[in-house]
Amino acid sequence: MPINITMPALSPTMEEGTLAKWHVKEGDTVSSGDVIAEIETDKATMEVEAVDEGTIGKILVDEGSENVKVNAVIAVLLEEGESADDIKADAGSPKAEKAPEPEAKTNGEAKEAAKAAPAGATPEAAKGSTPATGAGPAPTKGDGNRIFASPLARRLAKDAGIDLAALSGSGPKGRIVKADIEKAKKDGVSGKAAAAAAPAAGGQMAAGLGKQQVLSLYEEGTYELVPADGMRKTIAARLTEAKQTVPHFYLNMDCRIDALLAAREQINGAAKKDKDGKPEYKLSVNDFIMKAWAVALQRLPQANATWAGDSILYHKRSDVAVAVSVPGGLFTPVVKSCDTKTLREISAEVKDLATRARSKKLAPHEYQGGSTAVSNLGMYGISNFAAVINPPHGTILAVGKGEERVYAEKGEIKTGNFMTVTLSCDHRSVDGALGAELLGVFKQLIETPTMMLA
Repeated sequence: MPINITMPALSPTMEEGTLAKWHVKEGDTVSSGDVIAEIETDKATMEVEAVDEGTIGKILVDEGSENVKVNAVIAVLLEEGESADDIKADAGSPKAEKAPEPEAKTNGEAKEAAKAAPAGATPEAAKGSTPATGAGPAPTKGDGNRIFASPLARRLAKDAGIDLAALSGSGPKGRIVKADIEKAKKDGVSGKAAAAAAPAAGGQMAAGLGKQQVLSLYEEGTYELVPADGMRKTIAARLTEAKQTVPHFYLNMDCRIDALLAAREQINGAAKKDKDGKPEYKLSVNDFIMKAWAVALQRLPQANATWAGDSILYHKRSDVAVAVSVPGGLFTPVVKSCDTKTLREISAEVKDLATRARSKKLAPHEYQGGSTAVSNLGMYGISNFAAVINPPHGTILAVGKGEERVYAEKGEIKTGNFMTVTLSCDHRSVDGALGAELLGVFKQLIETPTMMLA
């Protein structure tokens, strides 16, 4: 019997991807382990290997096809003795996105429909469709835009008395799914409470203006409209969710870095050089910051925490993510057990992760997880800023530029090199006093670099 080759899930949160390239064509023979295709997500490009031997009988998704759902059939593999005639005629294209069927469904069917339904179908695509029986009329946002939710999510929301208009969807393109309803129930959100929580100013919801509303504000021809790619959509969805659901508070502190700069110069000066005069390594200020932040979390372990719904995770390792700017967005690859690594090891790992992030060659496990992050904009001349926490992290440290400043000490006017750091905390897991104490430990380590090596 022919074997279906499906779109793989390259990470636990992946819902869809782009089939970037086929390495095989119909009629080719493949063996287990052969690379047959390349899949792109918003974060990475990964190779897909064949898991069985056989012949590629039919390719259902063309190269460059976007928004291909996870588990959708992308090709059919024929085993020995089989031919193209054995492929079922109803092997449909996984790209076809249909609106939810109007007839009633069982729970199992509704779950499947929720998986296969379009993530953010336009109002035009949704015309003529109605939610599953019992779900009631399709609700709308305050500005009249259609709310997109799976049939199962609509039914669960109706049963629980939850107003869909006040929820932010975590599904593809903001679609409300079962998990969002369960989270709302766990958080104690009711229809009335949710409606009251929705912003009323100007009738706009937390999601902001819709595309057509924004376009109507500007004269046609005075702008270029560029569709957001997968990375930009993911950043928009995740950080909007973060600001709406994570109670941020911010602490900032000035750190004197003269000792750090002297130590960096001394260590870099001791680096061996090759025949071309290139040093074996070159530490950056950010390498010291990563090390100091990781060590500070070990010295104050109750701050190395993330919120998990109704529990707090206290992490044993200091897994520190580092924000890396890439064309069109950013990645946050994670340096695991950062506190146990030397400055040279941290420097080499960050450079490797950053290089592969810019070419989208990171594996999912390299940019997922972690309990905290460091975002450094000092190299762009930024003095200080507040960063948005990237869930499920409990904190993020924003680092400004190092600069010479005038200060007073015991009645004398002096100069020194300082940088301002701002700590964003999730108040659910890290309280104000705890965050302040953590920042104090970091300051001690940065101002006395030898302490982080003890």
